[in-house]
Amino acid sequence: MATFSKAAVAQQPEAPIHGDILEAILSHLPLMDLVPASRVSKSWSLAVSSSLQAVNKPAPWLILHTQGSRPPYATAAHAYDPRSRLWIEISHPSIKHISALRSSSSNLLYMLSPYRLSFSTDPLRLTWREVSAPLMWRIDPIVALVGRQIVVAGGTCDFEDDPLAVEIYDVDSSTWTAGDSMPAALKDSAASTWLSIAASESTLYVTEKQSGVTHTFDPETKKWHGPYVLRPDNRTFYSVIGFSGDRLILIGVIGDADNVESLKVWEVDSETFESEEVGEMPGVLVEKLSSEDVPLSSVGVCMAKDFVYIYNPAQAAELFVCEFVGGGGCRWRSVENVVARSRNLTERLAFTCSKIGLEELQRAMRSEGRRFTVRVDR
Repeated sequence: MATFSKAAVAQQPEAPIHGDILEAILSHLPLMDLVPASRVSKSWSLAVSSSLQAVNKPAPWLILHTQGSRPPYATAAHAYDPRSRLWIEISHPSIKHISALRSSSSNLLYMLSPYRLSFSTDPLRLTWREVSAPLMWRIDPIVALVGRQIVVAGGTCDFEDDPLAVEIYDVDSSTWTAGDSMPAALKDSAASTWLSIAASESTLYVTEKQSGVTHTFDPETKKWHGPYVLRPDNRTFYSVIGFSGDRLILIGVIGDADNVESLKVWEVDSETFESEEVGEMPGVLVEKLSSEDVPLSSVGVCMAKDFVYIYNPAQAAELFVCEFVGGGGCRWRSVENVVARSRNLTERLAFTCSKIGLEELQRAMRSEGRRFTVRVDR
């Protein structure tokens, strides 16, 4: 039998890692760790791309933004990456304070005061744009990005003449124009508190959370259409809408605030408004969503691609994930909200959801003052 000295063994070259083995290893790494891995060599860069395309694909991040309630109104961000099932702390320069930080339609983060509108549409908020405010003073309007236009509707102060006023900001021309006022049927609910919205590239969908009555708005023609009724289950007492990829999704809570029976998910035809049920939250998760201490009077949602994140705004200690799977149906799970555990209760909390790829992370990591750190909580 041949024998080898320790010195001889030490001189043996290390076997390179490549092919399927390398791709399998890379598939277990958080997305942010794949950025430096892709720079090791050309073969590693190809392996990273192949791993992301075929082994463990990127999934939309749920990003939680907090804003202090007192000067200097410090902001912070944490992201949940369902691909690696990890929470990531995103260190970034604090956002210039204009007013309360809010989110809309999963991808728009903004602040609106009587004088200025500040908004960001890129997934990791690398850029912010600050423009003049709409003419009407507003307290709780609906705000949505529709294509390259920001629609601001309703939510006006009591002294304004038209509580249903609509104004449209064109991102490319940097101009405000007026649209037709919201339908008169929305006069008593023309605020984001009572309305749920979803936006495609060309159309804004507005749904009353309590009744399911829905209208649409076209920023190009500045016209409203409807009403349509999104109430596939008459036992629904609260509903919200959003776009998951190119699919209009309706989330309905069944029963009442003190006795929640179930939560259902429907896909809605955006032309006919016919609904098809695609999922129902498992009972054990419904019990977690609706605690005995805090009645479930509303739900919040964030959507992107094939993922829907659901939470109870009154106590967001746990988040619920609905993942649409090939062939139909949903895969459900719950995630502990590590931000809620350490957050100051006076801080504002805004949710966004975006598909994050390697290119977005590379740009963010090159940006000054930004750092991504996996959060490890014991």
